Amino acid sequence: MTRFWMTAALAATLSASSAYAQEVTLRFQHFVSPNSANPRYFIEPWAEKIETESDGRIKVEIYPFMQLGGSAPEQYDLIVDGIIDGGWVIPGYTAGRFPETEAMELPFMGPKSGEQASIAAWNFTQKYLMDDFEDVHLIAAHMHGPGLVHLKGEGPKTVEDLQGKKLRGPSRTATMLLEKLGASPIGMPVPQFPEALSKGVLDGGVITWEMAPSLKLDELTDSHTDVAGDDALYNLFFIWAMNKDIYESLPDDLRAVIDANSGLETSAWAGRAHDTGDTWGKDLMAEAGNEINELSEAETDRLKALGEEVTQEWIADMDSKGLPGQQLVDDARAMVEEARATE
Repeated sequence: MTRFWMTAALAATLSASSAYAQEVTLRFQHFVSPNSANPRYFIEPWAEKIETESDGRIKVEIYPFMQLGGSAPEQYDLIVDGIIDGGWVIPGYTAGRFPETEAMELPFMGPKSGEQASIAAWNFTQKYLMDDFEDVHLIAAHMHGPGLVHLKGEGPKTVEDLQGKKLRGPSRTATMLLEKLGASPIGMPVPQFPEALSKGVLDGGVITWEMAPSLKLDELTDSHTDVAGDDALYNLFFIWAMNKDIYESLPDDLRAVIDANSGLETSAWAGRAHDTGDTWGKDLMAEAGNEINELSEAETDRLKALGEEVTQEWIADMDSKGLPGQQLVDDARAMVEEARATE
């Protein structure tokens, strides 16, 4: 009888140890090249850090180019429905679904530092967006660095030089600004951009320096034009998130590993990844012999005036939806200024 109870106790101990040593494989996906900046300097290192800090009990598999299925605009629902365990999402790819996120994407709202913009994005998310993202477990909310104009042919010197150009826009607020410039904006996820350029569907588009090499913009475009000053023409808002049920099913100690690699510092890390990519992306475009431009301060001021028109129209649109448009803009600006002071 004693031997029976000893055997039972040992079995219970082994069972408890097995539960504690649970191993999990998480499949995360994104929609760009693994050689682009965010996957290279944030997503892959984040996955490695999770594996290391969990003593190998969490294995994170990263799938680029939407290899697990679906399209970039479907990414959020793929996470919610558990088709993938987690992934990288651009809320702006589903216009109208997450309207408050657009406050961070308004023209000249953010700095030319992805890290600073991402600090502001996380703080803004905590105040306004947690209900919007309640169907997922949020790990980070971040921004890329400055978007700029990439064109076939000579770069613009004035606002008028963009009139009639067919330009790719990544978000509703970006296309609103392009319309103000007299361009013909075409909303388009980033994976479709190179083919549209090569087939002549587009004359160019707006995107970051860091994405230029992986999209072969050194070959598909001839000029790259930024605005003057410290404010970005626009920044794009992203989230890094995982399926809520999968997160909640993890043992406490493994959830703690995810938690330790989530939040403000993780969001800032994601923004720094874009900053690193912007530096070498710009250098590679210059090495290719492409034209590198910056608009004059006077032309940039003209653009800012048009951007303010977009902002006022956006505020009115939010007000019509029962959202506090002016307060969203005021708080976004205040959070950006606070983030600028973190250096």
